[in-house]
Amino acid sequence: MLGAEMDKILEAVVMSSYPNNVKQGLVRRVIEAAKQPMDSEQCWSMLELSTKLYLTGDTKYKREIGKEVLEVYGHYHPEEFEEFFNVRFLLSLLQEGYGPLGKRSHYVLDYIQLGLQFVLESPSANSIFSLLRIEVLRKVCERPSPKQCAKISKLLTQHPQCIPTGKHQVLFCQQLIRCIGQFQCVSEGEEDIMEFLEQVNKVSGLLQRIWRTQTSAILPSLKELFTIISSTEEQEAPSNALASVVQFVPLELMDGVIRNLTNDDSITDVQMMTAIGRMIDWVSWPLGKNIDKWIIALLKGLAAVKKFSILIEVTLSKIEKVFSKLLYPIVREGALSVLQYMLLSFQHSHEAFHLLLPHIPRLVASLKKEDSNSAASSLEQLAELIHCMFFRFSGFPDLYEPVLEAVKALPIPNEDRIKHLLGQNAWTSQKNELACFYPRLASKSETGKIGLINLGNTCYMNSIIQSLFMASDFRHSVLNLTEGNSQPLMTKLQWLFAFLEHSQRPAISPESFLSASWPPWFTPGAQQDCSEYLKYLLDRLHEEEKTGKRIYQKLKESSLMSQAVEHHYLNKTLIEKMFGGKMMTKIRCLKCLNVSSREEAFTDLSLAFPPPDRHVRGSTSVLPVEEIGPQFIEPPENPSQLTGSPWIRRKPPMAGEPAAPPMLVETLGFQEHGEQANPLSSDAVGVDAAKDPPSAFGEQACAPKDSRSVLDLINYFLSPERLTAENKYHCEKCASLQDAEKVAELTEGPHYLILTLLRFSFDPRTMKRKKILDNVSIPVVLKLPVLVSPEETEDVCQREKDRAGPESGFMSVVYDLCSVVVHSGISSESGHYYCYSRECTDTVPHGQPRDGTPKPASDKQLDFEIQWYLFNDTRVSFSSFESVSNVTSFFPKDTAYVLFYRQRPGRQSCPLHEALAEAGRLHGEPSLHKDLMEAISKDNILYLQEQEKEARNRAAYISALPKSPLWWRDFDRDKDDDNSSGGCSPAAGGGGSGSFHGLVF
Repeated sequence: MLGAEMDKILEAVVMSSYPNNVKQGLVRRVIEAAKQPMDSEQCWSMLELSTKLYLTGDTKYKREIGKEVLEVYGHYHPEEFEEFFNVRFLLSLLQEGYGPLGKRSHYVLDYIQLGLQFVLESPSANSIFSLLRIEVLRKVCERPSPKQCAKISKLLTQHPQCIPTGKHQVLFCQQLIRCIGQFQCVSEGEEDIMEFLEQVNKVSGLLQRIWRTQTSAILPSLKELFTIISSTEEQEAPSNALASVVQFVPLELMDGVIRNLTNDDSITDVQMMTAIGRMIDWVSWPLGKNIDKWIIALLKGLAAVKKFSILIEVTLSKIEKVFSKLLYPIVREGALSVLQYMLLSFQHSHEAFHLLLPHIPRLVASLKKEDSNSAASSLEQLAELIHCMFFRFSGFPDLYEPVLEAVKALPIPNEDRIKHLLGQNAWTSQKNELACFYPRLASKSETGKIGLINLGNTCYMNSIIQSLFMASDFRHSVLNLTEGNSQPLMTKLQWLFAFLEHSQRPAISPESFLSASWPPWFTPGAQQDCSEYLKYLLDRLHEEEKTGKRIYQKLKESSLMSQAVEHHYLNKTLIEKMFGGKMMTKIRCLKCLNVSSREEAFTDLSLAFPPPDRHVRGSTSVLPVEEIGPQFIEPPENPSQLTGSPWIRRKPPMAGEPAAPPMLVETLGFQEHGEQANPLSSDAVGVDAAKDPPSAFGEQACAPKDSRSVLDLINYFLSPERLTAENKYHCEKCASLQDAEKVAELTEGPHYLILTLLRFSFDPRTMKRKKILDNVSIPVVLKLPVLVSPEETEDVCQREKDRAGPESGFMSVVYDLCSVVVHSGISSESGHYYCYSRECTDTVPHGQPRDGTPKPASDKQLDFEIQWYLFNDTRVSFSSFESVSNVTSFFPKDTAYVLFYRQRPGRQSCPLHEALAEAGRLHGEPSLHKDLMEAISKDNILYLQEQEKEARNRAAYISALPKSPLWWRDFDRDKDDDNSSGGCSPAAGGGGSGSFHGLVF
């Protein structure tokens, strides 16, 4: 065994076909013999053989024997080993390899690492270190595979003397980062992926080691990293493995690094957007630490220098991918942090949040199914985030209902917490800095309707304008105005309506009308009361037209004017025709029974809420109907049924006559989807009420059992009020203060009835206006009692042919709901307004008599087949009366505030209202004057040009963004895995190799 042929014997044994256990015994004897002294030539032969086995052995067994022999000779024959393991041999190995050309060994680096431990103390050690410092730099410049890079890192980690120094060290770090940027995992097997991750960690771990000892290498390394991820020239996106580099950068350097990046003028917007887009993709890198902190820091840095265009593009293109990573426990924490910042900072528009709405219910279900601490914690944080978005972007009940249903069992944050989160994360506190970044709307709403741009808390105006626009009779009249009408504000409204009717834009800016109609006491940029704005607007329009009429009156007096012009200008104003009603206020002294009356005009009725102790109806929503008409009305036997019924007198009381008992009046109701009754049948007018009580008033299916109805509020408004104690009435007849009863009676119903529910009241304890959040059910059809004169009553009786006795009485005027303005929030100084609207027009078929008895089918169409729309600033969508009815049930802070009703034509309609409705039917949409049509045409052409330019710019921007087309597969895969068993679904954080590969890459 100790002869010169030991290497031949070992080679013969290894290459033989003996079983491994037999071979092992023989090899063991050779190795034991190698520990004995032997001549230099024999050592070289054995070292050459073991080197050959280690570097070119075709089995793991051969390589293991080669390694074992090398280690024995390194230990027992150090001088020969040092002589064999020389600089020239190593240079040849590194540059030319070992083995046949074209079949280089993959184990050269392992071999060198193995041998180095035996020459560390030799005289040639420094020469070897110098060689390796140059060669490892050359190696990484050749972009080796992840496996070879990991071997270099392992070698240098174990022997840091071989790490390049000085300028070469910085270059080495930069080139190593370049290598990482090209790493790709070619296999989808989980074992291969885990090996790949381990290789990446070894390489990034080497960088960490270098940075710890040489901090001056960090910033040049990061600069190289940014150059890689911001490059727009690469065919393939750099590897997500670069995320592993960032986690080792000390956090104390973060502020300086981000500040330098965001203030570097040499970095273009496209480069910056590309870089941040690729960084956001890093949320899918498992086991990385602090990656989310760096992403958020860069996003905040961009906000600080007002790079809002970049932030908007990147957020909208990446937020769904970030959201999808919440399925995976291994990256969930970081993904959730990034998602929270992206959503909470994106406060100028609902776009980012709305992109996630279709995915939220499925993710919530998946997290609940996972049933882990991580999932439970994420669910709570996600619910908090969703409620913040509901608060910030209210007014989308139809979109939010499925999401609200999904998170209903999760905790709801209080408003202070929500405001804190929103205030803390906004890109900027200056609202006007984001004024130009309106939500992107590629095309007009599928509804065909046009939205209004919010100019900074101007939703109160937008909702009122849309409600007025949808009042078709009013819109037609405004659009029909002639040029030179001496009404500047009405002319601006005409232009705004015309653009809403004919523009090609998805949304238009009402800036010109806002500045013209702005109440002087309103604070710019602050939320306002939409009802207050509406009153001011209608009053301004009314006074403007009256001023014009007075001017024409003076012209008439000083010159000849045609009768037609005179008649036109001395009629009612348009506001009076459309929204004007009249109300009689009567006060009766309870001592002498004298009644004083005063008639007033109104454009809206402000309805206070009854005190809590007032009776609220439970199951029925119609007052007991007693006969109404010329004869005297007896009070009901059950006084509790008398919910604020007005009293009237047939004639002034004679001295000594007893006081007239109160009269019970049917006020209003609504028709349900399934009702067959017809409120316009012959019993609709109050004089016929006793003969056949109306049955079109039933229980409201959607309203909570104990909620109030608009019926309660109107009854309360019309009910008698006792004036006693400090509120005693000064009776002129008694010449003293007396107890009295005051009642309001409608004497003329407006064409459009506006009802304001007085939800805001001043709280002296908090010195703030608080909001009444009671849910109020809204009837789609409303019957309002209007007091008619003896002459009007006689006219009705002659038409009916079955009544006599011209005396004062009430008639029911039927109204159809056409708009509901909703306030979302808990204070009039904050929150958000949006509105539901439909276009109520008369639906009497051709050939049907206009005697007030239309067919039941037309009723059905009028009430329920007319399409509802939801107007929320720029967004317009289809909706339904069911959504109107349910909105407060789903969103307690979203409450109906201002209601618009349109009077339905019938026997009780006045000639003016009949004429208005008839004009609308005959003329359809009015034609516009020339200047207005030209302005709209020019703007439509301008809009098309803007779209073309924006499309080009966006194409350049979007092409720069990293491609991530497969993010939705995370959701699809989760859906497919719902029926699978075990822990292999992404939600369970385990298993399937495909899912894991999809996560990392």
